[in-house]
Amino acid sequence: MADENNATPGKNPSLTILAQYTKDLSFENPGAPRSLQSRDKAPAINISVNVNANPLSDTDFDVILSLNADAKDGDKTVFHTELVYGGVFRIEGFPQEHMLPVLFIECPRMLFPFARQIISDVTRNGGFPPLMIDPIDFAQMFAQRVAEEQARGNGSVMPN
Repeated sequence: MADENNATPGKNPSLTILAQYTKDLSFENPGAPRSLQSRDKAPAINISVNVNANPLSDTDFDVILSLNADAKDGDKTVFHTELVYGGVFRIEGFPQEHMLPVLFIECPRMLFPFARQIISDVTRNGGFPPLMIDPIDFAQMFAQRVAEEQARGNGSVMPN
């Protein structure tokens, strides 16, 4: 049975977004205006996602969602965009064993729709059809990250 003494006594678990912000946003269209001409086939798009969390206090955490998208036509970059989108979350009343899943699954799940919209807008404003990133399975990403850390013998997904 899980030790429920790790939860704050008498306090219902709560997850509150205190702030959301764009930390870094970049869009590159190195071939403009030629890259905006119609093409026979869609460029190959590669998207990478990363999540990090840093404590700000005992209850407040800065969760960072990083999205990178590269569109290439052969070996030429059509466009490249990077977004580092953050949120400050107040997390109270959760047992300690639930903290990492809350930070690395629930928090980025709440940030993702806003980050997705920013990427869509910046690619549209760059002259391309809006890039609509498919929903991300943050639970699967977290499980993979835990497995990688365990394989390295580290055991922790929190940064040092």
